[in-house]
Amino acid sequence: MQKAIVTHFDEIEPQQCPCGTTRRAFAVPENTTATIHLVDISVDAKTHYHKKLTEIYLILEGEGHMELDGELIPVRPMTTIFIPPGVRHRAIGKMKIVNIPIPAFDPHDEWFD
Repeated sequence: MQKAIVTHFDEIEPQQCPCGTTRRAFAVPENTTATIHLVDISVDAKTHYHKKLTEIYLILEGEGHMELDGELIPVRPMTTIFIPPGVRHRAIGKMKIVNIPIPAFDPHDEWFD
């Protein structure tokens, strides 16, 4: 990747994900470094994990819990969570978050028990 990428979340079509709906910025084949997602969490987020990805969550709106390897952690706006590979996780409650996957998001690296 040789140049900067600029994107507008309001111009990205939302798509379904295990947590609700997401808009994924910088998800282009030539970018393998990182992506950033604006996610609307639904109350029925599915527990999942990644074998390669690390995720950083920033809670923007709403309150609830993050389930991290079975432990419930209360979250509120401005809570940040670092989720390394292998940690089973899900959000519980309606929230809007920013998710930064490192390396760039790979849809083949979402695993469910």
